[in-house]
Amino acid sequence: MTGHTLAAQAPGFLSPSGVEVAFLLVGIVTLGAALVTVTTRQLVHAALWLVVALGGLAVEYLLLTAEFIAWVQVLIYVGSVVVLLLFGLMLTKAPIGRSPDADSGNRWAALTVAVAAAAALVWVVVDAFRTTWIDLRGSPQGTTKVTGDILFRHWVLPFEALSVLLLAALVGAIVLSRKGHGESGEGEQS
Repeated sequence: MTGHTLAAQAPGFLSPSGVEVAFLLVGIVTLGAALVTVTTRQLVHAALWLVVALGGLAVEYLLLTAEFIAWVQVLIYVGSVVVLLLFGLMLTKAPIGRSPDADSGNRWAALTVAVAAAAALVWVVVDAFRTTWIDLRGSPQGTTKVTGDILFRHWVLPFEALSVLLLAALVGAIVLSRKGHGESGEGEQS
């Protein structure tokens, strides 16, 4: 085989496909939305930017031909978690506009931890998948059957723990809103 045919068979960064370009562009938008989510001082805006970031992840899953995981991302995270977060904001009477107490003043410590965590995550992912290429024309790995088998054989406990965590967050928001309601009622009677 000649060098030209070997180069044409091996995937590379110098000849990206349309899917790879779309993946990169959606990744940049998702990263930008995530940065705005954690830097904005308006809690409702942060929740809405979180919707954009989580929706971008769902698009990334679609581009990786993991349709089931993409729809789970939309239904569970974009639908349930963000709605739960917004209900928590409403029930606890959190400020809707700018919130000066949303910033603790530890930006440099938070930035240091975030950069260290991101570097560790990138290192782990690159080390784990250094020589792995996803064949988009091959058999789909993100199908419902394959994902269901993996999810319900190996990941049942974390899946259920997440549902209990979400339930605890909702109950906590309700308890906090009831305490605030009861305190205002006692003040009006005095």
